[in-house]
Amino acid sequence: MDMSPLWISLKTSLAATILAFILGVTAAKLMSGYQGRLKSVLDGVLILPLVLPPTVVGFLLLVLFGRNGPLGQLLSSLGTTVIFSWSATVIASTVVAFPLMYRTTRGAFEQVDPNMLDAARTMGVPERSIFTRITIPLAWPGIAAGTILAFARALGEFGATLMLAGNIPGRTQTIPLTIFFLVESGQRDRAALWVLIIIAISFLAITGLHYWTKRQIPAGGRPEK
Repeated sequence: MDMSPLWISLKTSLAATILAFILGVTAAKLMSGYQGRLKSVLDGVLILPLVLPPTVVGFLLLVLFGRNGPLGQLLSSLGTTVIFSWSATVIASTVVAFPLMYRTTRGAFEQVDPNMLDAARTMGVPERSIFTRITIPLAWPGIAAGTILAFARALGEFGATLMLAGNIPGRTQTIPLTIFFLVESGQRDRAALWVLIIIAISFLAITGLHYWTKRQIPAGGRPEK
C-alpha cells in the first residue's frame, strides 16, 4: 500500500498549521487593537475564505499564482512556480485554515480583561512583554482551540488543493484527494481504509492537544508544575 498520501497530508497540515498560527495570531493582535472605520471590511476579508466554497478559493489562488497572475509572474521572474507542487498544497491549506485560527484567537484576545493590561502598562511593562507574558497566557485556551481547528481544516482540505496543486501521486496527492479518486474508481474498500486513517489522525490530534492544554492551564487558571 502506497503511504505517500499520509506523509504528504501530515507534512502539509503541519506546515499549514504553523503558517496559519503565525499569521492568525499576528492578524488577531492587530485587529483586536484596531478601531478604524475599515475594521468590519478588513475583518470580512480575513474571514472570507471560511465562507467561500473551496473551489472558489482554489480558483482565486489560481488567478493569483497562475502563469498570468501577479504572484505567478513574480515567481516566474525568480525562476520558480508553485502551481502543481507541494508548496501549492501548503498554500491552499493555509488559506482555508487561516480564518479559523484568526477568528478564534481574536475572540480569545478580546476576552482578556483590559484592566490587567492597563495595570501592566502603568507599571512600565513594555507592550511586547504584555503581549507575550500576559495576553498570550490568558488567551491560550482560545489559541489552542484555533490551532486544533486550523490543523483539522488543513488536514481535510480538498477543493482548493485540487485546483491549485492537482492530484499528483507522491507529490500533491493528500488523503482527501486519495479518498475521492478511489471512490470514483470504485475502490471503496481502500477508500474506507484511508477514511479510518484520517479519522484516527484527527482524533489523536484533538485529544492530544486538548490534554496538553489542560495540563498547561487547568481549571484554576495556573499552569501545572
